[in-house]
Amino acid sequence: MRRRRPVKIRADKAYYSADHLTWLRGRRLVARIARPGIEYGERLGRHRWKIERSVSWLFGYRRLTVRFERKGSHFLAFLDLAAALTCFKKLAKPTT
Repeated sequence: MRRRRPVKIRADKAYYSADHLTWLRGRRLVARIARPGIEYGERLGRHRWKIERSVSWLFGYRRLTVRFERKGSHFLAFLDLAAALTCFKKLAKPTT
């Protein structure tokens, strides 16, 4: 299965700079970045909160918060394990 190329990139206001926007345009990507002081991020927040919530779930595991492993493959293995445990917890939760 081929990996699909993203069409839009969503990012924080910290990434709004001429260098980043030029780099994205050079790769034919659309940037969805709230401009500092001009655009209120509420419309962007509908998409971003899902990512931020997922990252906070993963970094709830103390092992991932501070990276103790020297090898990146070990860190990725713990990240995969945390993702699997998080999915299992969310799927096992009874819905009423």
